Amino acid sequence: MRAAKLKIAIQRSGRLSDSSLDLLHKCDVRFDNGLGKLKSVAHNFPLEILFIRDDDIPRYVEDAVADVGIVGENVLAEQASSLTRLEKLGFGRCRLSVAVPNAFEYTNISSLAGKRIATSYPGLLANFLRENSVDAEIHSISGSVEIAPSVGLADAVCDLVSSGNTLFSNGLSEVKVIMESEATLIARSGLNSATQAVLDSLMFRLRAVNAARENKYIMLNAPNAKLPEIQLLLPGLKSPTITPLGKSGWSSVQSVIGRSDVWKVVEKVKKVGAKGVLVVSIDQMIR
Repeated sequence: MRAAKLKIAIQRSGRLSDSSLDLLHKCDVRFDNGLGKLKSVAHNFPLEILFIRDDDIPRYVEDAVADVGIVGENVLAEQASSLTRLEKLGFGRCRLSVAVPNAFEYTNISSLAGKRIATSYPGLLANFLRENSVDAEIHSISGSVEIAPSVGLADAVCDLVSSGNTLFSNGLSEVKVIMESEATLIARSGLNSATQAVLDSLMFRLRAVNAARENKYIMLNAPNAKLPEIQLLLPGLKSPTITPLGKSGWSSVQSVIGRSDVWKVVEKVKKVGAKGVLVVSIDQMIR
């Protein structure tokens, strides 16, 4: 009997492609993904990877060509997909926003009434305008949305924004965020028990990698008299690990802290008296 194999669809090229591949590699899934390859089979895990155009991933999953997929939330929302969203993956963060030329006199969303707006997300834009009772003309285009005002095609744009550099370089200002988005793992319903077991195993690894991404491991030496104060600053998963050092009156302290808290915590423990502070990345973290 052939062993169950999970099929996952990921972006062939584009802003989610490299991060999707990196995530699978961090899950210790080994496969070849040579240039132009459309399908690959993992060497050490029952997974088949399909390299697909981003907008097509939900349809491949819905049609059972793939069991799961990695896609931006913006794509799911635009297609009004009812697929199950299993896990946000922590990369590909962006926002769908309305932007106008710097010379545009914008006060609020009503300023767009009667204007032409270029976008690759006509569904989401139409819903947004309808919810805000704004009557505007939507120009649906497939790419290079940001140049539409400068060539006379539109008065404003609705496009994905990450850093905002592309808008700035095209003389545009972001004025309204419609939705926040990031990469998410989606799945179809009705997987058989064997395939579901493979998915559960992959999810276990994905969550361990995601947890590690949001945390750092910190090690430091501290005088024993200061340990109570340092313990309050380093709660860890349960509590810090404390080990006596060879030097009398000193201990080594190890803990896990949130990535966003690193510099704040380091400054505080240094002020308390910590020495030799070391902060390192974590590959996987099992809670």
